[in-house]
Amino acid sequence: MRAVATAASVDPALVMQYFGSKRELFSQAVQALPTPPTATDADGLVDQLLASFDLKIGGLPESTLAMMWSMLTDQAAADHVRAALGRQIDSVAAALPTPEDSELRAALVVTALLGVTIGHQLLGLAALREAPTDRIAALLRPAFKALTGPPG
Repeated sequence: MRAVATAASVDPALVMQYFGSKRELFSQAVQALPTPPTATDADGLVDQLLASFDLKIGGLPESTLAMMWSMLTDQAAADHVRAALGRQIDSVAAALPTPEDSELRAALVVTALLGVTIGHQLLGLAALREAPTDRIAALLRPAFKALTGPPG
């Protein structure tokens, strides 16, 4: 709560008054999901996924980072994140041009983005921190294209 208050330049009591509890603050933070993909072809879907990646690796709000740390140690937080990721996976799966293994392929894409985001934002891995975002996206593009295109 203090970290969120500091990031917002407000008194922690105000955050507590508005949200009531750490869990409610977390719940509100989890609800902020990216826009579902709207592309109807694999190339457009990959473009949208990599655009969302650029936002994630460009710097996440303190509340989102706190949520990511919490998911590793708090079961309720993990449940919230699991539900949020489930909705993202469903959204990507629905946008895939072919239905075969769509949920699995969507889960692989979503969790790959999550893994890179964690490596960059939370762990500060040098290889990810030092690489330009467009270079990381260019390296991910063929893998995402393979996952979002027709299975083969």
